[in-house]
Amino acid sequence: MKVAPIHKALKKYADIRHVICHTGQHYDETMSKVFFEDLELPKPDYYLGVGSGSHAEQTAKIMVEFEKVAVKDRPGLVLVVGDVNSTIACSLVAAKLGIKVAHVEAGLRSFDRTMPEEINRTLTDAISDFLFVTEPSGIDNLMREGISENKIHFVGNVMIDSLVHYLPAAERSNVLNTFAVENSKYIVATFHRPANVDTPEGLKALLGFLKDIAGHHRVVFPVHPRTRSNIRSFALEASVNGQVSLSEPVGYLDFLWLIKNAALVVTDSGGIQEETTYMGVPCITIRDNTERPITVEQGTNYLAGTNLDSARKIAHEVFSGKVKKGNIPDLWDGKAAERIASIIHDAFGER
Repeated sequence: MKVAPIHKALKKYADIRHVICHTGQHYDETMSKVFFEDLELPKPDYYLGVGSGSHAEQTAKIMVEFEKVAVKDRPGLVLVVGDVNSTIACSLVAAKLGIKVAHVEAGLRSFDRTMPEEINRTLTDAISDFLFVTEPSGIDNLMREGISENKIHFVGNVMIDSLVHYLPAAERSNVLNTFAVENSKYIVATFHRPANVDTPEGLKALLGFLKDIAGHHRVVFPVHPRTRSNIRSFALEASVNGQVSLSEPVGYLDFLWLIKNAALVVTDSGGIQEETTYMGVPCITIRDNTERPITVEQGTNYLAGTNLDSARKIAHEVFSGKVKKGNIPDLWDGKAAERIASIIHDAFGER
């Protein structure tokens, strides 16, 4: 969702050659291949196929394989997105080879070093030459960390670029019929973060919360492969009832349409906080912090913490009609990728 609009924007510049490298970190076909198809991305020029493993194993595999790509192609710039292991691994390789690095979604901070993503994004920003920022908090964070102001570019949110571009196509989705739900009469749930799903106690409590709020509206829960594995290994299949529909992950277009028409979204995802804010859909984030504070300050996101009683209280307020009215943040206008491509062209295009 972040690469696709940048790919399209760079294609407009004939003097800029770019290639796509898929590390294979997100190796589940339903979590990767279907997104390439929905987003009309070409087959990656390079596929590293690193698969799963511990953080150290996965990061090391990506570095070893990506170094071969970087040495072969010798690009002028390596552009990385987000905060996953691929982000820091490819950035480190590029920086040590003397290749400039551009980081999309720079400056986001949860200030929680127990989150692997926080380590990834902080270190990536420290070695990047172009820092593309989605919201004002990112600028403040980078300046506080001593990043040179001339490296920082407030461009908006490429996730929203994809949403704006593909929402009309999502309208043709049949996903509501697939789940047998009606517009604004269901809840969407997504959870994958270790704090929520990696212990039997935490995952059982979370499923109990979903079972409780399903008494108001049916819950549609496309389950992340890792979360699904934990539900099985902890023998928690019986912790949900028929009003909580556990399903395989759905494609990008189907998922957009699910969110757009939901009465409420409950999640621990970063990107979904942004998408619900743009679409004006109430979202409860089951985390103690968010690296996207603008979704709470201006948007429709509620930061409930990991105390599920607080989440229940917020959910009941939403069901009773007490819904916060959000605004779309500045530069979340579907043109962030165009700004990024223009900056890159100014730096690397033929003169």
